[in-house]
Amino acid sequence: MFRVDVGPRVAPRLPEDFEVRPYERITVTPCGPLIGAEISGITLSGNLDAQQIAEIRQALLEWKVIFFRDQNMTREEHRAFAELWGELEQHPFFKHVMPGQTSADVVTLAKDALNAGYENEWHTDITWHRQPAFGAILRAVEIPPYGGDTLWADTAAAYDGLRPEIKERIDPLFAVHDWQYSFGAGMPEDLVASLKKEFPAVEHPVVRVHPETGRRMLFVNPIFTQHIVGLSSEESKGLLDLMYRQITRPEYQVRFRWTEGTVAFWDNRSTQHYAANDYFPQRRVMDRISIAGDRPYGPV
Repeated sequence: MFRVDVGPRVAPRLPEDFEVRPYERITVTPCGPLIGAEISGITLSGNLDAQQIAEIRQALLEWKVIFFRDQNMTREEHRAFAELWGELEQHPFFKHVMPGQTSADVVTLAKDALNAGYENEWHTDITWHRQPAFGAILRAVEIPPYGGDTLWADTAAAYDGLRPEIKERIDPLFAVHDWQYSFGAGMPEDLVASLKKEFPAVEHPVVRVHPETGRRMLFVNPIFTQHIVGLSSEESKGLLDLMYRQITRPEYQVRFRWTEGTVAFWDNRSTQHYAANDYFPQRRVMDRISIAGDRPYGPV
């Protein structure tokens, strides 16, 4: 029904009118042409100065996901660094689907022979919320000897690579996002019914405008997006499948191999991610903090 183009192999990482200053306090080593960079020359903490914070934010906007190796942070230091970027997100469902969590904001994602990974689907975090997360900071606590990589996709570059007539078609559209078919799958029916009152399905623009860079980004994902408002089921599925395929093109992605003590910080507004489930039954432990965001808006 629709044709997908590969699009530009190298596209601008930021708009031409966006002020990009030289990095003076950090070293930025790109992982590829579009998305992902390793940051060195800094020890993460809650006591960074204004210039260090500004340069990390610029690197985040430019590269969408940034990696800091050999940080060896404690949970308290992890939290203090995350608090520099905004209010910490209290995930409402992890206490139901991940028993044993000892903190509301630092979530431990522990996988082993008794608890296999299940995040191996492309998604943007918490899009079923009226105000999806701004970003997330993930810390590698225990890494298997092989496997367990995480992939991120640049949803702005994916949008840029679409044909003009597809962009024109999707720019004014909205889609419904819901959590009950993912997080709700393992919950008792009465709990799902209760939480649905607090967290009903929401509508977000299919194309989101980044509030800091102004770039247009695809803002649909196969876990939480249910359908496009006002379209037949056939056309909705056709457009969603087209966008999902576009996001999964390797040209728009980075794949990261973890080492213990590494921290990843990603912009949840302009990326999707996928945790490769290729290490079972080995053990993999990660601590994650999510940072609260704002209400998405579209170009129309």
